[in-house]
Amino acid sequence: MVTEFAGGAPFVADIVIKDAWLLATMDDARSEIPDGWLAIADGLVVAVGGLGDPPPEARRVLSADGCLVTPGLINTHHHLYQNLTRAFPPMVDAPLFGWLQALYPTWTANLDEEAVYLAAWVGLAELALSGCTTSTDHHYIHPRRAGDLLGAEIEAAEQLGMRFHPTYGSMSLSVKDGGLPPDDAVRDEDDILAESQRQVERHHDRSHGAMIRVALAPCSPFSVSTDLMIRTAELAEKLDVRLHTHLAENAEDDEFALATFGMRPVDYFDHCGWLSARSWGAHLVRPNDAEVQRLGAAGVGVAHCPSSNMILGSGIAPTVGLHKAGCSVGLGCDGSSSADAGSLWQEARLAMLQAKLTAGPDQGSARLILEMATRGGAGCLGRVGELGQLSVGSVGDVAVWRMDGLVHAGVVADPIEGWLRCGPTSAWHTIVNGSVVVEDGRLQAGDVEAMLARHATVARRFQSVI
Repeated sequence: MVTEFAGGAPFVADIVIKDAWLLATMDDARSEIPDGWLAIADGLVVAVGGLGDPPPEARRVLSADGCLVTPGLINTHHHLYQNLTRAFPPMVDAPLFGWLQALYPTWTANLDEEAVYLAAWVGLAELALSGCTTSTDHHYIHPRRAGDLLGAEIEAAEQLGMRFHPTYGSMSLSVKDGGLPPDDAVRDEDDILAESQRQVERHHDRSHGAMIRVALAPCSPFSVSTDLMIRTAELAEKLDVRLHTHLAENAEDDEFALATFGMRPVDYFDHCGWLSARSWGAHLVRPNDAEVQRLGAAGVGVAHCPSSNMILGSGIAPTVGLHKAGCSVGLGCDGSSSADAGSLWQEARLAMLQAKLTAGPDQGSARLILEMATRGGAGCLGRVGELGQLSVGSVGDVAVWRMDGLVHAGVVADPIEGWLRCGPTSAWHTIVNGSVVVEDGRLQAGDVEAMLARHATVARRFQSVI
């Protein structure tokens, strides 16, 4: 059924995607449309239909014949700069605190605008190939001599055409203060708050369909003071922006919070004024049952990072319980030093397998995980109804997935289950804001080989410092 044509008048869309095997809209009714199509104009979905409903004329038509069409996937937690130290020996096989202590000096000594720009370009390009259309980034190391690192990331996202939610992260406690990072990785807390406000005022776009929004993100309870956590929450309320941090990540995190604050991480989160629908936390591996209910009742978002949680031996987040309790559960790739692949599809499949393992085989359906990868991510970012679904007025962010070839042979009954149970797979087309970023499996922006050569040069510089 056609949802809407603008004003009922003759209309030419910018792009129509048609003839899908199945269009999984992820709208409020979770509508699935066989032989579906959708039309995008001015960056927004303007019409959705199925067999028997003729699509409007369009300046460009993309065939999705035999394909599954979904909303673009949303990455709710990343550290893009870390792809400069992929599979780096000092962090291989180390638990969280150990590899952080090994890598902080390397990162701090080498980060500059060029490095962050190249890492963001490569990381966002990799995400686009995996069907991701919106990504966050939690960048929290800002050495004074490094320059405008947030601006460098945003430049890369704009060049690629990706929707981007960078966070202005922070660390204020160095080793001498009982934290993990070296002295030159941290900043004065008054400076952090002033720069947080400046970055929001400079980059944050509040308009519907915005391509760039900024959140505030102290790194973790073990790298900033309680005062900074509280003051950042107050500033986010004043500026009306989102809040993000690492939360209840592993047993070390629990032990640190109990020893330092006399309370568990979720209690500390609440103590600092973060237990609200403005916040989303990364990992959430270790909440107990009562904490799950508290988080859900407060509407806290969760960035579930299954690869990272397994590589670091942190555990498996109770995603099904968090979802049922009322949390917006999204997916995240985390940084390349703890999860060296940047594929949202891979995180989705792992999330499905973990949910089945921990909550039962009937709980972790592909549809639930698709919801986490789309609507759940939108909830973390405070953009439900705008991102993560394909309905009139939502953004024109789409992933088209081929369902043929050897890996999908035999998938004839349910393309959504086939999409996640089979594979590995990458997006055939990725459309962001109505523009084609990946077409026929190939990135459309820039000279990829030249960018990879520049990235390799900088990565070698990082990895020469051990």
